[in-house]
Amino acid sequence: MPLATPDPRRRLFVQGAMLGTLRLVAAFNVILLVAICLFLLVQGLPALSWEFLSTPPREMMTAGGILPCIVGTAILALGSLLLAFPLGVATAVYLHEYAGNAPFARMVRLGVNNLAGVPSVVFGLFGLSFFVTFCGMGVSILSGVLTLAVLTLPVIISTAEESLRSVPDTYRQASLALGAGKAQTIARVVLPCAMPGMLTGAILGVARAAGETAAIMFTAAVFYTPKNPDSLFSSVMALPYHMYVLATAGTDIEKTRPLQYGTGLVLILLVLGMNLLAIILRDHLQRRHHA
Repeated sequence: MPLATPDPRRRLFVQGAMLGTLRLVAAFNVILLVAICLFLLVQGLPALSWEFLSTPPREMMTAGGILPCIVGTAILALGSLLLAFPLGVATAVYLHEYAGNAPFARMVRLGVNNLAGVPSVVFGLFGLSFFVTFCGMGVSILSGVLTLAVLTLPVIISTAEESLRSVPDTYRQASLALGAGKAQTIARVVLPCAMPGMLTGAILGVARAAGETAAIMFTAAVFYTPKNPDSLFSSVMALPYHMYVLATAGTDIEKTRPLQYGTGLVLILLVLGMNLLAIILRDHLQRRHHA
């Protein structure tokens, strides 16, 4: 019995309907993102000034600026990236290039995937109990950086391993055929090809670390300090935690409302700036690789 031939018009209609739905969903997401950014821009732009960006808070945080918050956020985000990125890349290299599909590697991948979905407050409680209390580091930059590094590590490992999978096996075979060892092949052939994709994971890690509140309020951030940190054991202020404090525990919440929006706008600009630098570096590596 011959198979029934599908109606071309019905197939085109279904295809057009699905594409139209996907376009609507994508447009909705873009519109929502633009609306949020415009709202913060309109509400927070009046608060932006050189004084706001270059001075610490004063008068019970109802006036002044957010300089300690900017410094603290940048230190925590970049410090966690410097720790998590090499560890994540090394773990991904071991899982993909050496362990393969061994039972231990499968267990590690399962743990990494589960950790990627753990709420950040759980990482914060872990950092409080282990780094702050057990290790005796106290509420400090070091405790916050280590906690954020643990938090962002699963994302970096997953994206780094996917980047390694995207490198064709013919590259490895050609390098080995020319007499290079496995370690040389990984260092000089595989990693340069996979690095642009790995930087995507770094971008996601920086964005998450810079915007975290729960993970740092237990380990690194304090309610108020007018000083910039002078050591790894200093506590700091941070933009997301400062927003939380202004919105929930301020002495005059309505008076600090413009400062809340201004802080949120600065946080978005800071994250976008970090992401932009990482994207420029990634594109530069891609162009150099394809040249």
